[in-house]
Amino acid sequence: MVRKLQKYVVVLLAGAAFSTLTTCKSKTEEKSGLNGKITVSGAFALYPLVIKWSEEFEKLNPGVTFDIQAGGAGKGMTDALTGNVNLGMVSREITPEEVKKGAYGIAVAKDAVIPTINAANPYMAVLNQKGVTKAQLRDIWITGKIKNWKDITGSGDLPLRVYTRSDAAGAPETWAKYLGGNQEDLKGTGIFGDPGLAEVVMNETSAIGYNNINYVYNVADGKPHAKISPLPLDLNENGTLDPDEKIYASLNDINKAIAENKFPSPPARPLYLVVKGKPEDEAVKAFLQWVLKDGQKYVQETGYVILPENMLQGEMNKVK
Repeated sequence: MVRKLQKYVVVLLAGAAFSTLTTCKSKTEEKSGLNGKITVSGAFALYPLVIKWSEEFEKLNPGVTFDIQAGGAGKGMTDALTGNVNLGMVSREITPEEVKKGAYGIAVAKDAVIPTINAANPYMAVLNQKGVTKAQLRDIWITGKIKNWKDITGSGDLPLRVYTRSDAAGAPETWAKYLGGNQEDLKGTGIFGDPGLAEVVMNETSAIGYNNINYVYNVADGKPHAKISPLPLDLNENGTLDPDEKIYASLNDINKAIAENKFPSPPARPLYLVVKGKPEDEAVKAFLQWVLKDGQKYVQETGYVILPENMLQGEMNKVK
């Protein structure tokens, strides 16, 4: 079950690492089927889905346990390459330099990064009517030219409170790439993690941030979480949201647009589980193969987008 956003934030603010560790297996269970512990760390974007996958995989393989920690894609990649974990969760493209160091990425699902604002933003009506352009977003996060909401809406006087991620992660790197830069180019007050960034936006009327979709929408009912709202993109930059740009009412709507390639990539992107070198551990291989086949039935219900069948088959061949 995907953990509630509020629970993420409480744990995060307490300074505790995200982790789940299954223990207390009976001797009979330990002797049946696969055995071992699979360690995972990395992207907040993938964390809810990997938690769901681990729970379902353990039901089928009670001799296998998981230790899963979220801390950003940068941590996941570093931990995988140094051998600290079996699998790194990475929510961005894998660089050629990382491949040279042994990064072996398996794409397992897809989602997107979207801009977010406080649900009580006084300009919500006009923003939902006209949206915001990539050029405007670039002038918020890259050039810093836009400092007031009136520069977007054309009226009023409310200073923007711009936020970004402080941790090396896939979401800020993907968001920066969409805007034509790198994570270090993004302006704004740095906040650690997806839950932390969403919480800040929830608490400040004039705030603007960005989040992975699962931290904006409630998977249970498909609606945005209380106090946070997606900021619609005016993709063709004609000054108004056309019918095919009105894709934010529900999680199903935006994920459908991503699946049909009606939402730009980036900020939509594949999500990866990374191994150092081709996977050799039997439990890890079995888990990856299960994820790419039977585990895909949990992708949509957990709020993500299923990869095309031909892509899944290509990833399966990489595991085999």
